[in-house]
Amino acid sequence: MTRTPEDLLISTQHALRRVRVDAPLVQCITNNVVVNFTANALLALGAAPAMVDIPEEAGAFAGIAGGVLINLGTPAEEQRHAMLEAAHAASSAGTPWVLDPVAVGALSVRTPLSHRLRDLRPTIIRGNASEIIAVAGVGAGGRGVDATDHVDAALEAATSLASTTGAVVAVSGPVDVVTDGSSIVRIANGDALLTRVTGGGCALGAVMAAFAAVDDDRFASTVAAVTVYTVAAELAAERATGPGTFAVAFLDALSAVDEADIAARAAIS
Repeated sequence: MTRTPEDLLISTQHALRRVRVDAPLVQCITNNVVVNFTANALLALGAAPAMVDIPEEAGAFAGIAGGVLINLGTPAEEQRHAMLEAAHAASSAGTPWVLDPVAVGALSVRTPLSHRLRDLRPTIIRGNASEIIAVAGVGAGGRGVDATDHVDAALEAATSLASTTGAVVAVSGPVDVVTDGSSIVRIANGDALLTRVTGGGCALGAVMAAFAAVDDDRFASTVAAVTVYTVAAELAAERATGPGTFAVAFLDALSAVDEADIAARAAIS
């Protein structure tokens, strides 16, 4: 499709409608800090979460799921095996899958694991600027889960990563960037309260998997996921008085956000 902001706005509205009609089944192999929030975010949006993350089940389930999230937040040994099993199975079955390389860089377990998963050709790679730089193999990562690099500093790494893996790469920050190695789109929505809620970034990876499940144009589906998610954050922030009320309001906003909100608020360029 044409990569104009107007076209991407229309495809975002269409994808949101499809998610709510199709209720895609999303397998989440994610960290134990954010399991509940991630599942609730998918339910609020209209998708169906399935936290199937043990070996012997993970691969079988990836073959029947609509989309798969692999998040490296707390990669215990059993879950690491499940991640690799699910990635192989998803790739074989043609199931879109998202790699979220949480806190990669200097850490000795998750960093090589992220590179093994990267080489299995994920559909989408989502992370902050420091994580994307580290997965691309050109930097040491950030401070734990926090980025120490600006989004613009990750552009070269993101485009290179997209070109070499075939993945759509999404760099999260104050202004999010999505690239497939040739096209680059910026989405200037969202609110800083997302960074003060556990799972604010991790749940986005699951939402990306849900949108990829209903739209074969993975670039457009990733833009749609980021746009819907960050517009919902804006709606929630207008009602919140702090991080606690924001977390509840955000789930409500994911459920309520509609095509009119996207038309009025989306800042895609």
